Formats: sequence, C-alpha cells, structure tokens
Amino acid sequence: MEKIKDAIEKSKGQRGAQSSTRKKVAGSNVSNNFDKKNDELDSLTYSKTSVVTLDPLHLEENRIVAINKNDPMSWVFDSLRTQVLQKMEENNWRTLAIVSPTPESGKTVVSINLAISISQQPQKTVILVDFDLRKPRVASYLGLKTEKSINDLLTGGAELSDIMVNPGISGLTILPTNKPVAKASETLSSKNIQNLITELRERYDSRVVIIDLPPILTADDALVLLPQVDCVLLVVSNGMNTESEMDETMRLLSKANLLGVVLNRVEDEPKAYYYD
Repeated sequence: MEKIKDAIEKSKGQRGAQSSTRKKVAGSNVSNNFDKKNDELDSLTYSKTSVVTLDPLHLEENRIVAINKNDPMSWVFDSLRTQVLQKMEENNWRTLAIVSPTPESGKTVVSINLAISISQQPQKTVILVDFDLRKPRVASYLGLKTEKSINDLLTGGAELSDIMVNPGISGLTILPTNKPVAKASETLSSKNIQNLITELRERYDSRVVIIDLPPILTADDALVLLPQVDCVLLVVSNGMNTESEMDETMRLLSKANLLGVVLNRVEDEPKAYYYD
C-alpha cells in the first residue's frame, strides 16, 4: 500500500507542474467548441460502422457494469470518469492509455467500464482500442463476434471503417483485436500505428480515445506506444504486486503523464477506487 500511495503522490506532483503551464481558454472559444461538439454529435451515425447488440447476462458475468445504471457498482466508474475527464480537459488531452504492472489486475474491465461511462456523458464520444496485441480481451469481455478486426487492418485486409463496431451504445465505438499478433512490440512502434492514433485523436474534438495496453512488466509493448498518447491510468490489484514490481512500474512510467491509480480488489470488496 505504501508504494501505491507514493505513486499517487507522484502523479499529483506531475499534474500540478503540468497544469501550471496551461492557459485557460477564453469564454468565446469555449462557446465555439461547445457548438462544434454539438454539430459532431448531431451528425454521429453508424452508416459504415457495424452495430451489434450486447448480451446483458454476458456483460454481468464479465463485470461490465457501467452500462446498467441500476447496478450500484456503476457509480464507481462514473466517479472515475468525472475525475479522469477533469484532468484530461484541463490539459487538452484526448488519448488515454490504461496499463497495469502485471496480468490479471483488471485493466481491461476498467478500460471497458470507463469507456462506457464516458460515452454516456453529454458532449463526449469514445473510441476504445484493444492494443493488447499479445492477449486481446476487449471483444471477449463484451461478447463481440466480428468478422474484421485490428488484425485485418494490420495486414491490409480491411479499412478502418470496416473494423469499427458500435456495441449498441450511443457515442461508443470499439476497435477490437480478435487474436494475438506476432511481433506485437514492433507492430505498436510502427509508423502505421502512429498514424492510426493521430487519425483517431484528430477526427472529432468530442472524442476521447481509450487504449487498452499490455501490462508494463511483461513486455515492452506498452512502453513503445506510451510516447504516442497524452496520459496514462495505472490499474493495480491490491496485494498482487511486490514492492520491487511497483518501483519498477513507476520508474518505467516516470516520463508519462500519470493521471492516477485505480486500486482493485480492496479488502475483497468488488470495487475499484480512484485515488487523486
């Protein structure tokens, strides 16, 4: 717990220094941006994007709770959403990577629930990208069965519009990966991936791009992509990581804009907490 607290304090200091260098947007610009986002949302259609219907029972079994406002757990991700968006908007950030020190920390569950929660916010759209190319799970957690995915985009067998999926939730788009990718690190460091992230970020001002990345300590995949994203959210499972693992994780994230830490499985309670 002490190492997690140290990580939280460090992220506060980083954000304070970054925020002090930012200028506030004039009121007229805020109004213009608001109108522009309204136009984007009004024109949002899924004429090229596949639209699928999710199975509520499958979502519940996989702890995807943000879609159901009757589930008391959904407030956890709404609270996380508010804090994440506040920090991102303060710095004009659009792209958020979600990582963990090691596997089985719950980062993909956090990624999906946060993406759903943000998409429910007025004036926001979200695209969730599964860039855990070694062990992709976003599609399986959502119960998505798609013919085309990032795998086909990488081989030239599909265009971006071919692999975009709307899971029946307005404002949310998924870019799934259906199977592991060979040479994952080399793929993520390629110019094609850099161009894709730029395209996803710049297409709409209202869009938040959430990227589910592999664990930090299992491969260098996340590290090669982090310079391409604006900020990072770290997911840690309580009691799972050693002090040395947390030290190494924070060292590797030292140059990233760390928003904060999500601590899962606190005292065996089925909750995730965001420490600011």
